[in-house]
Amino acid sequence: MRMFLISDNVDTYTGMRLAGVNGVVIHSRDHLKQQLDTVLTDKTIGVVLITEKLSAEFPDIINDVKLNRKLPLIVEIPDRHGTGRKPDFITSYVNEAIGIKI
Repeated sequence: MRMFLISDNVDTYTGMRLAGVNGVVIHSRDHLKQQLDTVLTDKTIGVVLITEKLSAEFPDIINDVKLNRKLPLIVEIPDRHGTGRKPDFITSYVNEAIGIKI
């Protein structure tokens, strides 16, 4: 299984290419849909890395794939601007999921 990157900026794309991950840079909703359709037909791709910013801009498209497909796994990654998550997002996630405050 391979990884594939869908990014909204060239810096993240370049960094991942240096690590051996193929991908594309997306700037529009239509281009995102087109690339996701291509990725979904490629059975060798098991993980799709997508920048948090792009995922936040088009949550309906990303959530549709996450909820209705087993593969590929979609993983949101921070880009050069850092993460959009709160500093304690893991603690908050555990607290919400099981009700235990850590």
